[in-house]
Amino acid sequence: MFRLALRNVFRQKIRSAMTLTAIVFGVTGLVLSGGFVRDMFVQLAEAIIHSQLGHLQVNKLGFFELGSRSPEKYMIADPRAVRAAITAVPGVEDAMARVNFSGLLNNGKTDMPVIGEGVEADREARLGSYLRIVAGRQLNDRDGYGITVGEGLAEKLKLQPGDRVTVVMNTAEGALNSLEFEVAGVFQSFSKDFDARAVRIPLAAAQELMNTRGINTFVVSLKDTAQTDPTARLLADRLDPARFEVKTWYALSDFYQSAHDLYERQFGVLRFIILVMVLLSVANSVNMGAFERVGEFGTMMALGNRRGQVFRLIVTENVLLGLIGAAAGVALGVILALAISAIGIPMPPPPNANIGYTAYIRIVPEELALSFAVGFLATVAASFFPARRVTRIPVVDALRQNV
Repeated sequence: MFRLALRNVFRQKIRSAMTLTAIVFGVTGLVLSGGFVRDMFVQLAEAIIHSQLGHLQVNKLGFFELGSRSPEKYMIADPRAVRAAITAVPGVEDAMARVNFSGLLNNGKTDMPVIGEGVEADREARLGSYLRIVAGRQLNDRDGYGITVGEGLAEKLKLQPGDRVTVVMNTAEGALNSLEFEVAGVFQSFSKDFDARAVRIPLAAAQELMNTRGINTFVVSLKDTAQTDPTARLLADRLDPARFEVKTWYALSDFYQSAHDLYERQFGVLRFIILVMVLLSVANSVNMGAFERVGEFGTMMALGNRRGQVFRLIVTENVLLGLIGAAAGVALGVILALAISAIGIPMPPPPNANIGYTAYIRIVPEELALSFAVGFLATVAASFFPARRVTRIPVVDALRQNV
């Protein structure tokens, strides 16, 4: 049966080529679209991680729920011990201390409400590979009273590197405090909203403003983003759950979750459309081929072959076509993905973002397997109906097709 089906596939060159073309283009489309979407997710994730959130964040219990309103109430009083416990976990590259605050930024003419972070500048520079400086320079550990401001905030207050600004805020005890800073640079992250109201100052200056020696957050960077969940579980086990909570970057980013869900649904619809197109194209080709060969099948049944054997022959031929077409489609998809990725696809900034990026087509084993399965199963499924119809034609009527 297998040898006969293989001979029939190569004997019916035109019909086989039509069927294979539909399968190959459908599978190739799935490989390319799946790799493009996966790359978009990866690049968005890395932008969020390396411009703002890090891979993990460790805070005092309750900070993520209530700390944004009163960060001074959720301070880690023993940061050295906690940092040592975090960096001892395998896979952790570094742990950066931050102090979160909110207040007013004054340029001598007007005030603007801001959200601020006191950071360890040199460590943050290593993490923030996606944080682009559009004017001036990054903060460094030598900047005692330097400040970097978001691009949107700098435009509103007409700030440039070298300008003097004042940060006014409440201390942990409720008193009003202020410090003067020199603008070191203007930064641009993945989020316009963040850039429109964010500032960064040295950690020591933020602690001085808040009159505290504690910190709010340890931002944890990992050697491998894929180890985010296992490392989060290890950290949660090693730190006292009654004192600390550990959050992953994607749990902290509502934007990523929304974008991920949106594009997953869109790609699901695209995958379904391609599946239907492959199914209809293959069904049409198989249907025409099967009914053109009615006389051949009638002769087989007249010579003693059962209807079930003819049915299995038609399905086996399409199994072979599905295997060949799906494999060729995956191979062509991989070749095109490598060629396109060598050039890159310039992309505009995503919604609510400032920075465009260069997209690539990622070769993801799961997407390759799924694309192969879709092409193969669509081909096999498309053969059942015409095979069933052909085998139900009376032998006498089928033989008349040979006249």
